[in-house]
This record gives sequence, structure tokens and C-alpha cells, in this order.
Amino acid sequence: MLRVAGARLLDDRDRGAVRAALEADPVASCMVAARVEAAGLDPWRLGGEIWASGSRLEGLCFSGANLVPLRGPRGAIRAFADRARRHGRSCSSLVGRAELVLPLWEELAPSWAPAREVRADQPLMVLSGPPRIAPDPQVRPVRPEEIDRYLPAAIAMFTEEVGVDPRAGDGGAGYRARVSELISAGRAFARFDENGEVVFKAEIGAMSARVGQIQGVWVHPARRGEGLGTLGTAAVVDRLTALGRVSSLYVNGFNAPARRTYDRIGFQQVASFATVLF
Repeated sequence: MLRVAGARLLDDRDRGAVRAALEADPVASCMVAARVEAAGLDPWRLGGEIWASGSRLEGLCFSGANLVPLRGPRGAIRAFADRARRHGRSCSSLVGRAELVLPLWEELAPSWAPAREVRADQPLMVLSGPPRIAPDPQVRPVRPEEIDRYLPAAIAMFTEEVGVDPRAGDGGAGYRARVSELISAGRAFARFDENGEVVFKAEIGAMSARVGQIQGVWVHPARRGEGLGTLGTAAVVDRLTALGRVSSLYVNGFNAPARRTYDRIGFQQVASFATVLF
């Protein structure tokens, strides 16, 4: 194992121990657990690295397109910050439990470029079992041949939520590939109107053996206020329940309408996430 500034890089020999650690916090670690279950710890296959601190993996952090601290005391957070500084910033965000992300950003902020936005309060919500309300029967998985009808809604959602156009830089090739991957996996859902336009969309962005994380919930601006978001999200929860998964999502604390929607469906807050966007 390679030791750098108090943190070490794990490899596939550590796969069992890492999976056990992630299973201790299955909802908050869903994004990383899904990757590890599918790809192991080889950085090329994983799309990132797993760093550890402590002889018993007291600290864990994923470093890839996002930097995701998974657990650890303040000393581990400092070790991860040291390693991240040495490598330079390549991630588009820091995301995870607020009690880990915010101290990590405090360590990194003096040496990394200013953040575009810090979202310090994002309730992490969970629903075990079916939704409290009947799901929208018109919400269904998007078919691969429907990508050109689905993609504009996905771009609109991303731009509204993140504040940047996902087509920037490569003309949208990378984002289209990611959306296509979700569609092929049966994890992109939509309701189409009579003209074939998307009026509701959502995705299961990550799915581990125990948890499915819902993301990208969006309703066409002309159809907002009709309850499509509530009924549509309930349909995605219904699908995850059928797959034997707990449903989870995180939402900006300032988004009161979305929080009311998720409350009606039956979600309950179990923790707080934070996101630092670059």
C-alpha cells in the first residue's frame, strides 16, 4: 500500500474490509458502495481511488470525479486533505455527510480555487418500503431509442440544479454518454405527454445492493404545481421497492417545495449532506 501524507491508497486486497465499512453506513455511502460492488478497488475500473486512514480503516474517502469523505475523525480528514492538495484538484465537487465535507473543505479552501457554491444543508432522506401515495402509472423507464426526447429534459434539470450547462467543454458528449448509460440500465424514468415531450423525469443515480439513490427529479416548468413531481417520484420509489432496495435522496435545505413533496411520499431525514461545487 502506498502511504502519502498519512493516508494510504487501497487496492483489491482491501475490498472485503471496505465493503464491510460501507455497509455500516449504507445510505450515505450508496454512491461509492455501488461502484465498489461493481468494480472492486482497482482505480481504473472504479473510476477513482479509495483512500484510508488508520489501521482499521477508521477513515475512508473516495477520490474521483467527486471527492467523497465517507468516515473518519478530524485527523483522518486532515490526512485526506493533505493527499488531495498533493494531487491537485481534479474533482467537480466535494459531497457527502456534512460533518465530514465541511471540515474537509475548511482544510482545502486555502489552497484550492474558490468554490462556485457551498451547499451546507442538504437533508439526506430515506424511505424503506412503498410510498405513502399511489404512484403515477404513466411514469416508466425510458427506452434507449427515446434518448433524444429525454436528453433536453435532463440538460434542463442539470442546468437548473447545478447552475452550469452539462454540455460545456465537450459539446455534451460526456453527459449524453452518462444519460445513455442510465437509460440502458433501466434507471432513467419519465412521463411523456401526448406530444412525446417529457413532463416529469427522475433517475436512480446509484444503486447498491441495499439502497437506490434517486436524483435528477424534474418537472417541465409549464406543468409545475400539478403534483407530477410527487406522483412521479412515488413511481420511482415503487420501482426501488420492487427491486428490494431502500429509497434515498438528498435535497437542498432551502428547497421547501421539494421537501414537502418528499415528506408526502413518506421520506424521513436521517442525516445531512453538504456539497461544495467548483
